[in-house]
Amino acid sequence: MYPLSSLHIKLEALRLGFTHVGLAPAEPVPDEVMACYEHWLREGRQGEMHYLENHLDLRRDPRLLLPGAKTVVSLAMSYNPGQQPTQKGLAWYAQGRDYHDVIRERLKTLLQNTLRTPSLQGRAGGGSYRICVDTAPIMEKYWAWRCGLGWIGRNRQLVIPHEGSAFFLSELLLTWEADQYDEPLCDNPMFSLCGKCKRCLDACPTGALTEEGLDARRCLSYLTIEHRGDLPANTKPLLDECFYGCDRCLRACPHLSKAQPTPVEEFRPSSELLQMTDADWQHLTVEQYRNLFRGSAVKRAKYEGLMRNINMDET
Repeated sequence: MYPLSSLHIKLEALRLGFTHVGLAPAEPVPDEVMACYEHWLREGRQGEMHYLENHLDLRRDPRLLLPGAKTVVSLAMSYNPGQQPTQKGLAWYAQGRDYHDVIRERLKTLLQNTLRTPSLQGRAGGGSYRICVDTAPIMEKYWAWRCGLGWIGRNRQLVIPHEGSAFFLSELLLTWEADQYDEPLCDNPMFSLCGKCKRCLDACPTGALTEEGLDARRCLSYLTIEHRGDLPANTKPLLDECFYGCDRCLRACPHLSKAQPTPVEEFRPSSELLQMTDADWQHLTVEQYRNLFRGSAVKRAKYEGLMRNINMDET
């Protein structure tokens, strides 16, 4: 076993398109952080996302996710389109290839190049690792704060200074120690550096965001992607701007104004997607849906769910 080179990992990650990288020792999440999360669950604010209730022991301690873990690497990859063309109706994050696939591929390359192993099967170079891309039970925003990437804003997303929240987060759990670890940017992970700014709260059209936190049951992203069944009637006039997801709180953050567009080509919309008109969406067929969103995160809502959102005026 040998110490990981923090600098080597960061330089290689940046070369692969990640925009921010930090490392921290693998240790239990503080009790107060877990207490807030569990209180949020008890209030039912997760809605139908019952998977968020599972594996609390693993969320509390990443060493249970990967026995022997010594290091957590937190990485952020931008999906901010900047001034590039986007398709009205879809949240920014969903306009390109499925981020799970893109990020996982690049994390595998990162491991191969930094651990110097030609093949990855969960073990490499005398140690082991785990790749986490949104689906593992890990407190990813906490670890992004702990690794020095940013803080959790009032929008309940990670805010990176001068760049905002248009980032995908991922983690590497490693059984190696690093030669150097990073420190958080602020003492408290929760909107410490937001100051008095409440633009994201003001921008939320359904009141899902308040000082008390996020109520997913009222969030347009949750309702248009995760929720099954009919949508609340009061959401109908709000779907003209976005019928899959919602970027309003993200776009309201003043830190976004100075952000650079993503360097990742896979996150940019295809020409076919950019050419879609309101009439095209309303008459979208199953076959067109499959062709348009092959390899896309939009498939999470399924064809029926997407058409429910698009044609809500007719229900």
